[in-house]
Amino acid sequence: MESAVVKAINKQINAEFYSAFLYLAMSARASELGLDGVANWLYVQFQEENAHALIFFQYLDRVSAPIALDTLEAPPSKYKNATEIFEAALEHEKVVTGMINNLVALAREHKDFATDAMLQWFVTEQVEEEENATTIIAKLKLAGEGSGLFMVDRELAMRTYTPPAPLVTGTGATAAGA
Repeated sequence: MESAVVKAINKQINAEFYSAFLYLAMSARASELGLDGVANWLYVQFQEENAHALIFFQYLDRVSAPIALDTLEAPPSKYKNATEIFEAALEHEKVVTGMINNLVALAREHKDFATDAMLQWFVTEQVEEEENATTIIAKLKLAGEGSGLFMVDRELAMRTYTPPAPLVTGTGATAAGA
């Protein structure tokens, strides 16, 4: 595997761990605001982002490429309300989408078809990530700060974590089976 591709995937691993860290901070803030459903939804998102990092991590391990973890900066954590949290989440997901698109372009430039194939799951995932944030923002804006917010919060409390397909199917498993 080309060193430029390995370097970019390592950067993505760290970006995904930062995303997890960001969603955990958002979850904590939602809890402080008394929005337990929002906090739950964001905590599940934290779990998803950790899984995304592990998919990239395990991919590099499977192809015997070096893995380089880096320091994470502290994420922002002061948000006024749920709408502000999800607007920040949407902006963050747009940045991640750009990073994934750049990875695909790099893999194709280096004719790294295996990496390109692995990345297609993430391309689809990013459409879902942006759609989820956009939908929740629309609901929160419709709900306002009264009883409608309570209903949206209750809906978001129903979300549960489901491991992503690449981890479940074993396509992300390490050589050691971890």
